Amino acid sequence: MIRAIRACKTAAEERAVVRKECAAIRAAISENDQDYRHRNLAKLMFIHMLGYPTHFGQMECLKLIAHPGFPEKRIGYLGLMLLLDERQEVLMLVTNSIKQDLNHTNQYIVGLALCALGNICSAEMARDLAPEVERLLQFRDPNIRKKAALCSIRIIKKVPELAENFMTPAAALLKEKHHGVLLTGVQLCTDMCKVSPEALEYFRKKCIDGLVKVLKDLSNSPYAPEYDVSGITDPFLHVRLLKLLSVLGQGDADTSDVMNDILAQVATKTESNKNAGNAILYECVATIMNIEDNSGLRVLAINILGRFLSSRDNNIRYVALNMLMKAISLDSQAVQRHRATILECVKDSDASIRKRALELVYLLVNESNVKSLTKDLIDYLEVSDTEFKGDLTSKICSIVEKFSPEKLWYIDQMLKVLSEAGNFVKDEVWHSLIVVITNASNLHGYSVRSLYKAVQTASEQETLIRVTVWCIGEYGEMLVNNSGVLDMEDPITVTEADAVDVVETAIGRHSSDLTTQAMCLTTLLKLSSHFPTCSKRINDIISQYKGSLVLELQQRAMEFNSVIEKHSRIRSSLVERMPVLDEATYSGRRAGSVPTDVSTSKGAPLKLPNGVTNPTSAPLIDLLDLSSDDNPMASPSDGNFLQDLLGVDLSPAPSQQGTNQTQKSGADVLLDLLSIGTPPDQSSSPALDIISSDQNGKSSVDLLNTLVPPSAQASPLGSSSVMNLLDGFGSNPNLPVAKGNGPAYPSIVAFESSSLKATFSFSKESGNPQTTVIEAQFTNKSPNVFTNFLFQAAVPKFLQLQLDPASSNTLPASGNGSITQKLRVSNSQHGKKSLIMRMRISYKVNDKDILEEGQVSNFPRDL
Repeated sequence: MIRAIRACKTAAEERAVVRKECAAIRAAISENDQDYRHRNLAKLMFIHMLGYPTHFGQMECLKLIAHPGFPEKRIGYLGLMLLLDERQEVLMLVTNSIKQDLNHTNQYIVGLALCALGNICSAEMARDLAPEVERLLQFRDPNIRKKAALCSIRIIKKVPELAENFMTPAAALLKEKHHGVLLTGVQLCTDMCKVSPEALEYFRKKCIDGLVKVLKDLSNSPYAPEYDVSGITDPFLHVRLLKLLSVLGQGDADTSDVMNDILAQVATKTESNKNAGNAILYECVATIMNIEDNSGLRVLAINILGRFLSSRDNNIRYVALNMLMKAISLDSQAVQRHRATILECVKDSDASIRKRALELVYLLVNESNVKSLTKDLIDYLEVSDTEFKGDLTSKICSIVEKFSPEKLWYIDQMLKVLSEAGNFVKDEVWHSLIVVITNASNLHGYSVRSLYKAVQTASEQETLIRVTVWCIGEYGEMLVNNSGVLDMEDPITVTEADAVDVVETAIGRHSSDLTTQAMCLTTLLKLSSHFPTCSKRINDIISQYKGSLVLELQQRAMEFNSVIEKHSRIRSSLVERMPVLDEATYSGRRAGSVPTDVSTSKGAPLKLPNGVTNPTSAPLIDLLDLSSDDNPMASPSDGNFLQDLLGVDLSPAPSQQGTNQTQKSGADVLLDLLSIGTPPDQSSSPALDIISSDQNGKSSVDLLNTLVPPSAQASPLGSSSVMNLLDGFGSNPNLPVAKGNGPAYPSIVAFESSSLKATFSFSKESGNPQTTVIEAQFTNKSPNVFTNFLFQAAVPKFLQLQLDPASSNTLPASGNGSITQKLRVSNSQHGKKSLIMRMRISYKVNDKDILEEGQVSNFPRDL
């Protein structure tokens, strides 16, 4: 049969031969052929190893096991281990045969039964046959004792409560002279300690001295040809003994003290020229790290790992790096001594060693060595392979952000990283750099000049271009005027045209993506105000994108072109410098260190804003940026709650001289626009004049980051119309439309992202105009199913919010279904203030947590 199968040239021919042989074997089984039964089963096992079904031969195994002859039993047990496993019900029929063979007078048959039991033993078989195996641990023949020990390991893993029955026989095996029996006995004790606390305590008290003596004798033993491997006596037994000592010494100081001397002896006397010696040394180091503290031993162990790092064998270096990562939490100072060697491993040609060494370097960084380590890593970044730049860049950025001693150094290092590997830098990293720059007012000029010089030589790094363009837009005049020059700087001469050249080059690059081009257009608008002499050139550049096929660029170009040509009065307000961003809050939330559940001081209960009755609203304090009600909020009339909601400074600015007395400050206009506070005076000046009245302070247009179309100049509209013009350059789609006896409110899109859309529909309860019933409908736009879906909302104090349970917590993919949830909002200032709400939506996609936040301020006016 084997020759026939080997002669087959195609799979079809092989299948034909196998089918023919299986048919012949079935025929022989049905005829009860006694002479060739074991040969047929041997053929069947070969067919099974080829991957063909052989279940019809399982009963033949049982018949052969019950046969009195040794050859038949040998094939039967071999078939039992190959063709069956512990899940087969037919295995229950063989228990009695195995029990009889365990008590057989022929030791070879006993050995067959022990091998089979150790391979396929189930929990039921373990309970039935444990006494026989326990008895065989004291059998006269060492091979039987060895097999019984291995079988006992299987039994205690299947039924841990049986471990106490094997403690005394297992302890007796530790006194064996035969290395095979001793090796299996040590392994049995190790596994018993892992499953039974009673066994662990027993071996600590009864066997630790004997184990130390065995290891000492083994370490000092003369040459023995039977057990010698590369000049070391039985390294396998060495390793097993060290593993058992590690288990016994972990968490027990007294036991650890007993083994300290022998561990030091093994660590110092073992030869490291051969792989067998290295295996013993590695296991010795692992044992030293696991047992209770001994600083001298740990320094010795870490020095051994340092020697491993100098080895030419990649496997030895890799395991040394792995062990050092565990050792750094135990003795960081000792690991620091090998910092130079670890840094060399970062430059290794093996990718797995590079990655592991980089992770270890990251763990080694602290305030004292951050500058030197960062310099070495950045130097290597310049010559590293492209496939490694991503990981290396990520670690450098994380190190710089975490351990930066000062902002100047932080900015310098980030500029080097952006210049060398800007295309590998993640978005949150360059976002964080911009936040740091905005907070370093004395470094604004230095930053923009450094970025300008860097982009001249690294013009292909996308992230560097984005940061440079943003800083030129904010601090372009400091670049041209050489403002804020530091002592260490070399002055440079940059004209207004040079600054515009950088932005024009960036937006015109064929590889620039949408984000970069959009940032360039915004920067050009700002430069048109900062550099009046270049205004016409800038307008010409912007006008080129009015016909762009990308809607975002086309819209920006048309709006910015309109601002430059027709709205010069409001342009300076629109392009004012960005406010200082909250560095601590941004960094904390980005790193995940700001909890969603804000706790107050000890003993003080957490207080939520009035009216928030959602039972799952513990994280809603985050949404409103409120800590507790202990700090009283201002009355609704002064608009401070809006400052909490929007996170903007609405302090009123003094009115300009010569303006109409009915004009208001930027904050008042914003309150009017949002219909918060007193109703607007219909006799006020036209909308455009009101918006542009506050030229010295923050205008409402600046706060809202919107634009006014020319048509607004001639029509004295009410506040809601002005809001519509600012939001959409057209009519207001959110005005209630009269139908029948009462107003009907159109649905609004409250939130929309690339993967999720939330739509609000409105209705009023009869006889209660202050209460609005909102039906929220959530639609999944992505091809992935959202699970653990949770919607949360927060409102100011003049509103009261109640959320009903959602229809489901699973959102089907691709719009094939939706989740609905009802909200009831009571407005105590109905007719004076409009609804406003912050929302948070969390869900899971492929077991990954996703969190999305937004603000709803486009509710219909009369709600």
